[in-house]
Amino acid sequence: MPRYKAVVAYDGSEFFGFQVQTKNGVERQRTVQGELNRAVNQMAKLPTPAIKVVGASRTDTGVHAFGQVVHFDLPFDIQPEGVRKGLNTLLPRDIMIKQVEKVADDFHARFNTHAKRYIYRVSTQDFTDPFKRRYTGHFHWRLDVARIQAALPDLLGEHDFASFAASGNQTATTVRTITRADVEVKSDEQEIVFTFEGNAFLYNQIRIMVGVLLEIGNGRRDVHDIVRLIAVKDREQARFTAPASGLYLDEIYYDAPVVDK
Repeated sequence: MPRYKAVVAYDGSEFFGFQVQTKNGVERQRTVQGELNRAVNQMAKLPTPAIKVVGASRTDTGVHAFGQVVHFDLPFDIQPEGVRKGLNTLLPRDIMIKQVEKVADDFHARFNTHAKRYIYRVSTQDFTDPFKRRYTGHFHWRLDVARIQAALPDLLGEHDFASFAASGNQTATTVRTITRADVEVKSDEQEIVFTFEGNAFLYNQIRIMVGVLLEIGNGRRDVHDIVRLIAVKDREQARFTAPASGLYLDEIYYDAPVVDK
């Protein structure tokens, strides 16, 4: 069975996250993985449980993606472009397959991941824009972006990010490495946009980091309070978690080319 890798974009507003959640074998809520499973099995003319689509990242309820990566096996050989077009005709309008390629049989969308990039959009308008409410976080208090820029380097490198992990985190270790932490001001759109890259991220880590950075920008925290938070390893001291609506899985990186030769 040939294996395919696909890059997927989706609007997470109407999904209860990426991963299928079942109770007594029945899906409990609408998920991105559930919709992908149905489309892939419909293409293969198989009952839905037959082929399972495997995702690189288990995005949460309301989180969006420009570059989620999945893999799946088909019972017949189809050209990647045919797979892309076929799946896009079967999927709902809030999911799109951007790219498909055939990969080696041992490629795994999740376990072969080298690094991930996320962005977080914050609307700084005084009131919530109804056309942005599903696609940005909202922070209407005063922000000194220079303070945020001074704080961002404190996140870089390998650290124990226990203070930035939500209570549902189930990973064996809370040590992660962040290689990029930037902020960009988009004055015309009344937004600031954070970009983070790292080898992996903990449950709600980026949303908690953004919450801390916004409080630094507002003067509620010392500019270098991140150093203290890393040292204390206490989630309660990080407090604010930015809403899911502003978070986007932007790109996933792999160690080596995955194209099957």
